[in-house]
Amino acid sequence: MLSVYRRQDDHLVPAEMQVTAQSVSAEAAGALWIDLINPSRSEDQFIERLLGVSIPTKEEAQEIEVSARLYHEDGAEFMTMTGVSQLESEAPMTTPITFVLKGETLVTIRYAEPKPFFTYATRAQKSGAVPCVNSEQVMLGLVEALIERMAEALEKSGRNLERLSRQVFRHKSTDGRPSKSRDFQSIIEEIGARGDLLAMIRESLVSLNRLLAYHNVTPKAAARSKTAAGPKKDAAVWAKDMQQDIAALSDHATYLANKTNFLLDATLGLINLEQNQIIKIFSIAAAV
Repeated sequence: MLSVYRRQDDHLVPAEMQVTAQSVSAEAAGALWIDLINPSRSEDQFIERLLGVSIPTKEEAQEIEVSARLYHEDGAEFMTMTGVSQLESEAPMTTPITFVLKGETLVTIRYAEPKPFFTYATRAQKSGAVPCVNSEQVMLGLVEALIERMAEALEKSGRNLERLSRQVFRHKSTDGRPSKSRDFQSIIEEIGARGDLLAMIRESLVSLNRLLAYHNVTPKAAARSKTAAGPKKDAAVWAKDMQQDIAALSDHATYLANKTNFLLDATLGLINLEQNQIIKIFSIAAAV
């Protein structure tokens, strides 16, 4: 699926409908942002003809090497990050998201539908809500929306870990006495799910930090700063602020990961204690 957004009075105006590669030529000619979701080969070819670049495939976007994710080619800047999708579900997953900057057009290529893209597109259509002067600001706005989404996920994970901590260490029955009815299997499964989510978020934050660092030092960005010092300077400050936010969120994610490991070790220790108590009772009964 292919969506096209134009700039109008410093906010985004979408095409009237989701269009296909065969019918979007007029709209895409002066587009500020073109969003590809699970693109077909015909849509890829259309964008390649429009911008004169080669669109990376999903397999290429999933390459681990930084050189395969962040590079310049045919006058365009290609930046691929690891996003996290379906954060509210029981099965979150990582997905590659590619940003292609060429001239005044931004192309995003993704194979899932992370909520920040919908959130940003909705906000950007309101006049003055977010800066949409050029394609670089649109990209940075999308990155900021992704960071905000992960911050919310970390906050929710912290609350869930507090709840699990109470279940593990301060589990009481209705009369105030310690309860033996804790479902340790469910607790361990939930701790494992929280640990997996935190690992995905940390991976995504690392890739975002690399993307912003690469964009700020790229020769193309330096060239733009000479021709448009004011806007570019604002964009550089914006990117630097987001890198600081990423560093803070990474530290918080590391803290939560350590807490997750502690809860897992504590839960396993309590299971061993209960098993030892059971074995002790059987041993006494056997001796009697």
